[in-house]
Amino acid sequence: MNFVAALAVAAGAAMAVAQSVDEEIAERIAPAGKVCMKGDACAAAAPAASASSGGARSGSDVYSAHCAACHATGAAGAPKMGDAGAWSPRVAKGMETLYTHAINGFNAMPAKGLCMTCSDDEVKAAVDHMVEGSK
Repeated sequence: MNFVAALAVAAGAAMAVAQSVDEEIAERIAPAGKVCMKGDACAAAAPAASASSGGARSGSDVYSAHCAACHATGAAGAPKMGDAGAWSPRVAKGMETLYTHAINGFNAMPAKGLCMTCSDDEVKAAVDHMVEGSK
């Protein structure tokens, strides 16, 4: 009878270990997040892009993180920061035109330079930074 009791205890322990392993596996393969569409209840709780980083990023920060990939190298015809000759005809069209092109995209430049977490004001600050650095 003791053998049967010991066997029952061992079987229970084995089931608990198996359940624990199953829970650990489920936790490891669980999705990292979920999609929250506009209009869903979860969308109301979504933080604003700039609020998630503790406030608006500076033009220099946005440039370094997103714009420099093209504007430091001239990739795809992007005017290099510091190249007054490349920037002067663009600046001559007006800052509002530069802002519009930066926010909406223009020629080979994608909208917001692909910084989808950047607010319009952060993109404008990055444009201002590049223009100032190219005078």
